[in-house]
Amino acid sequence: MESYREPTSPHRRRVVIVGGGMAGTRLAQQLTARAVAVGAGSVGAGSVEVTIIGEEPHPAYNRVLLAEVLAGRYPPEVIALPAPAAGVRRLSGVRVVRVDRPTAEVVCDDGRRVPYDALVLATGSNPVLPPLRGLFEPDGHELPDGVHAFRTMDDCLALGAAVRPGARAVVIGGGLLGVSAARALAQRGAQVVLAHQGEHLMERQLDPGASGVLRRHMAALGVEVHTECRVRGLRTRAMDGRRHVRAVELADGYALEADLVVLACGVRPRVGLARAAGLEVARGVVIDDELRTSDPRVFAIGDCAEHAGIVYGLAGAAQEQADVLAHHLSPTPPLPEPMGPRPLDPHQTSAPVPGQGSAPDPADRFVANRPAGRDGWAQTGHRPAPGNETPTRHTDAAPADHAAWAQTGHRAAPRDETLPRYHGTRTLTRLTLTAASTPGPLDLAAFGNPTPAPGDDVIHLTDATRNTYRKVVVRGDRLLGGILLGDLGTVGALARTWESDEPLPATPLLHLLTNDGGS
Repeated sequence: MESYREPTSPHRRRVVIVGGGMAGTRLAQQLTARAVAVGAGSVGAGSVEVTIIGEEPHPAYNRVLLAEVLAGRYPPEVIALPAPAAGVRRLSGVRVVRVDRPTAEVVCDDGRRVPYDALVLATGSNPVLPPLRGLFEPDGHELPDGVHAFRTMDDCLALGAAVRPGARAVVIGGGLLGVSAARALAQRGAQVVLAHQGEHLMERQLDPGASGVLRRHMAALGVEVHTECRVRGLRTRAMDGRRHVRAVELADGYALEADLVVLACGVRPRVGLARAAGLEVARGVVIDDELRTSDPRVFAIGDCAEHAGIVYGLAGAAQEQADVLAHHLSPTPPLPEPMGPRPLDPHQTSAPVPGQGSAPDPADRFVANRPAGRDGWAQTGHRPAPGNETPTRHTDAAPADHAAWAQTGHRAAPRDETLPRYHGTRTLTRLTLTAASTPGPLDLAAFGNPTPAPGDDVIHLTDATRNTYRKVVVRGDRLLGGILLGDLGTVGALARTWESDEPLPATPLLHLLTNDGGS
């Protein structure tokens, strides 16, 4: 396809965002709002020019609520995010295939070359496809009919079109995504089996006691749950020249008949563009407290970014990162100055990373998404959890580090110490499970580290008759972590205290764990 270069805008700061999801859309909104606030008037005539390039043809949406669309509770348009200002240019259905750092351009699959002054990678993550026998044909890349990932709006719409009352559905993976998908399919009338390799459901967020409550609630929804259950492969049949799934084969040889299979086995950051461009990549694209990559004119936010060794995979973290980055990319602070094109070393596609190519470091943690708050955005917190502080990377980079980065073709700009820094996200997982067959919803919140250390205080309440489970860990006057299953009033009170990192009130903590104290 013929390549062509778009015209430049020398009087505006050109910010190109690769990725049209929650992180990229939030950043565009914040940039345009700040441009108006500093007197630019309107985006198109101001000093910042924002372009979003996204592969998906749909308007930006809140992916946290995809399960509600699958369940039939919301139509797709309800979970659409507020659109950025009219002056923001959005290229939908366009894929960036290469970042040309020497010329400061991105190359798209339709042949256009889009120049940038600042490039933001918000490429998100891909679903993990487990190594199952029968998932792909030799040298093939297509999933059998009836087998679905559950990550994007297209995944959701395809799965929703395929499900029928009475359909036999097997969900592989019992994390937050798998539990949400199983609940949604059950609400559509499917006969659902949830197969999870771990010892208990949502083991990243819940302890065995809380998981047991969740499992009983899933059973009340009509979901058959199997834990410590390893899936070995898929059985398919040929029909009309295509493969169709017919069963899921377990390691013990038992087969679960299936019309639909949902793969909910986690996600992996999309780092291909960054790695090919020679940026530093570990599990995600490595960023510092200013969201900069190893190239000072390239930034990363959202699911693809790794900060201080952590890849969050969290809607709230993406929002916080976008908000901080908007301050750094607004017209006031200077960007690194170009030093002229310099060819990249064709033999080095990524900055040296110790242990690259080895198994993921156990210290890399993925945490699940939070539901939307005001204006469709996840509610946020800003400070690291007590007892979970992690040293940040590149916070005070030595001059030698800046010199090394400048060799890629750019001179680093002086730091503005008045601008905010990103110091990590206080993670909170929220989930509400509802169904007509149950007397009420099960609200779940898990945050921080629910495993106490010596000297920590633990408050633990369980009420089997009300199907509630509440456990919090306290260190001094601060919440260290907690798991709450029950009504929203109790969940909300402690969640607000956690997210704001406020000292606990003088009221006895036991009172906060009861219904009246949480209202």
